[in-house]
Amino acid sequence: MDLLKLIEQTAEGLGYELVDFETSPRGRLMRVFIDSPNGITVDDCATVSNQLTRIFEVENVDYDRLEVSSPGLDRPLSKPADFERFAGQDVQVRLRMPIANQRNFSGVLQGLKEGMVTLETEKGSMEIPFEEIEKARLVPRF
Repeated sequence: MDLLKLIEQTAEGLGYELVDFETSPRGRLMRVFIDSPNGITVDDCATVSNQLTRIFEVENVDYDRLEVSSPGLDRPLSKPADFERFAGQDVQVRLRMPIANQRNFSGVLQGLKEGMVTLETEKGSMEIPFEEIEKARLVPRF
C-alpha cells in the first residue's frame, strides 16, 4: 500500500490539497499538511484527521500520532502547479547543484513554462530547470 497516495486521495476526496507529508524515522509520527484556496481552519484539520484515522484503521496503518495542519505562510512549493499558482509571490529556492557557485536564490516567482521556473532576483531575471530545484518555499511579506 502506498501511504502517500492513500493520504493524497483522502485529502483530495474531502476537497483539500495535500501540500506535504512527513514521517518520523520509524513512522511513529505522521505529519500531513493540507491547503485549500480559502485557507485552512482548525475544523478542516479535524475533518481530515478524523477521516485519515478511520482509513488507517481499515488499512491497518501502524502509527502513534497523526498531526494535520496548514502549511503556514512559508508553505513549500513542490509540484509544478505550485510554481504557476504562486506567481508574483516572494520565494526562496534551493538548487540541487549550484549555478555560478550559488545554490540559494530569492526573488519574485514569475511562473513555470516548459519545465523552466522564472525568478526575478535583484540581479535580474533567471531561469531554473524545475528538476534542479531541491526546495522552494514562499516568503511571507509583512
